[in-house]
Amino acid sequence: MRSATVLAAAFTLALTVTGAAEAAPAGHGHVQRVCSAAPAGFAACNAWIDTDTTAALAAAPSGLGPADLLSAYNLGSLAGSAGAGRTIAIVDAYDAPTAFADVNVYRAQYGIPALASCTPSSINASTTPCFAKADQSGGTSYPRKDGGWAQEISLDLDMASAICPKCNVLLVEGTSSSFANLGTAVNTAVRLGAEVVSNSYGGSEFSGEASSEGQYFNHPGVAITVSSGDSGYGVEFPAASRYVTAVGGTSLKKASNARGWSETAWSGAGSGCSAYITKPSWQADSGCGKRTVADVSAVADPATGVAVYDSTAYQGRSGWLVFGGTSVAAPVVGGVYALGGVSGVTGANTVYSHTASLYDVSGGSNGSCGGSYLCTAVTGYDGPTGLGTPNGAAAF
Repeated sequence: MRSATVLAAAFTLALTVTGAAEAAPAGHGHVQRVCSAAPAGFAACNAWIDTDTTAALAAAPSGLGPADLLSAYNLGSLAGSAGAGRTIAIVDAYDAPTAFADVNVYRAQYGIPALASCTPSSINASTTPCFAKADQSGGTSYPRKDGGWAQEISLDLDMASAICPKCNVLLVEGTSSSFANLGTAVNTAVRLGAEVVSNSYGGSEFSGEASSEGQYFNHPGVAITVSSGDSGYGVEFPAASRYVTAVGGTSLKKASNARGWSETAWSGAGSGCSAYITKPSWQADSGCGKRTVADVSAVADPATGVAVYDSTAYQGRSGWLVFGGTSVAAPVVGGVYALGGVSGVTGANTVYSHTASLYDVSGGSNGSCGGSYLCTAVTGYDGPTGLGTPNGAAAF
């Protein structure tokens, strides 16, 4: 048995070394994860940077922008009128000191009015869309800076802005990437009035997660989105929680069909059957006796990635970047919840009763599971893409 000192050293190393070499999702060799794999009890962010497309200090955006995302998910008419007065919270670990300035660079690039500055306590009283930032307790004692998580934060803020430009945005930063600290930040976000909380991180399932989900994610009436993971077939926590909407990933491409877009399952998206969490009442697939991941999905493939602006340099990269990962999909779906009004939400219950308002995704897989729906995108429900992707906001 390893000593406590050795275990502590291993945890410290895992927490301080980010962006370490890790196998890329199948078929995409020129991408890099910006957060290292996490030890037990901790989460890693689920963002992948496209190193082919992204150049250091890029001066102009590449990748999908807001107009592309709104078109692909039939949200254009809603984005101009819905979401005003609602607050989307972004929960991540560590500090992004340039987050406010960076999200407004993104918004300016795409003609979205800038977010005003407000405080966490006043965010829901603002008459114009505003940005507030808090530590995990709701104060201003922000944690230390981390360049990899700062890129994750910029990705999340930009996607929330792209989908719901009229929403307020609240950034709550966990002291570390432990489930306890990130969960505390979720509770704080809800206490401060967020109606949607987006979480773009995850880690290995553990035997005590049923207790943790009740402590941190049981907030009826609040839409909590969680990325399903970026390591292919397999389940992460907190995506496994029955109190959240687990968001899988797709490859999104322009097409000559009536929609104008096509989607298949992204090979890196997490999915499967939870080892510990009871199956929620609104989920009825027959191949998993417990909670099945995912519920819905959105673009996540770095090869069909999104434009992001971040000026906190990390590994020599800053400026305009291209990102994928289910870290993209979670705030995209969070934004759709805000547009839809977040009415009667408990976990992912509303999407299961409005499947006609989703684009079904079939084709592609994320691993080996005997060819079952748990890792293969099929007509109807499947693990990698859930019930499908947003077609307007009626399901949310």
